[in-house]
Amino acid sequence: MTERRYLITGAASGIGAAAARLLAGPGVAIALHTRKNQPGLERVAADVRAQGGTAHLILGDLADPALPARVVEGAATALGGLDVVVANAGFADRTPMMTLTDPAYAASQDAIAFAFLRLARAAQPYLSAGQQPRMIAVSSFVAHVFRLEHPIFPASAAAKAALEALVKSLALEWAPAITVNAVAPGFTRKDPGAHAALTPGAFEERIARIPMRRLGLPEEVASAIQWLASPLAGYVTGQVIHVDGGITA
Repeated sequence: MTERRYLITGAASGIGAAAARLLAGPGVAIALHTRKNQPGLERVAADVRAQGGTAHLILGDLADPALPARVVEGAATALGGLDVVVANAGFADRTPMMTLTDPAYAASQDAIAFAFLRLARAAQPYLSAGQQPRMIAVSSFVAHVFRLEHPIFPASAAAKAALEALVKSLALEWAPAITVNAVAPGFTRKDPGAHAALTPGAFEERIARIPMRRLGLPEEVASAIQWLASPLAGYVTGQVIHVDGGITA
C-alpha cells in the first residue's frame, strides 16, 4: 500500500538523489525526474526500490514551458496522486552581468523560477487531494551572499531570488491546505564526475571562508527536505531554511 507519493525533479545526482534515497522506504512511491542523466536516474531508482519503495522515471527539460505540466501529470498518473513535490532541478551560471546575454539570463529564469511556477500550477489540484501536502523548492545561497570573497552568480542569483519570492507568495495563497517552503544550500559537495560551476580546487578554496570550514553534504540538505516533507513541519510555511555552514550568518 502506498502511503506517501513524491515527485522530485533533478533527482539523478546530488541533492535530488540524496533526497530520494533518504525519503525511500516501504509504502513510499517516488517519481524521479532528470533532464537527460538517465543512467544516474536509474541508479537512484534502484536504490529506492532496494529500500522497499517504488520508483517511476521521467526525463525532459523543465525549461520547456510545456514540460512541467507533463511531468506532474505523468507522476500523478503513475503514483495515483501526489503528496509532495520537491522542485530541485536547475543549474548554476557564473557569467558576469556585463557579458550575460538576454537568452542566457532567460535560460536561468526558465529552468528555475518559471519551472517552479509551472510545476506548482500543475501540482495544485493533485496536492489538494493528497495527504499532508507539501511543495518544497531548492534555492541557493547565491541569492543571499554578495561578497567579494565569494563567487557571484548574477543570473542564478536572480532566478533563485525569484523562486524564493514565489515560495512566499504561494505559501499565503495555498494556506492552510498546502505548505510551501524552500531550502537554500551553501557550497555543497558534488557527486564524482558531476557538472559543477566551480572547479574542485575552487571548491576547496571556499572552505576557509565557510564558518563550518567544510563543504556541505547532499544528505545534509536532503535531511532538511525530509523534515519539511514530514508531519512535524505541518506548521511551517513560507520559509527559507538555510543549510549552508553559516555562510549567510
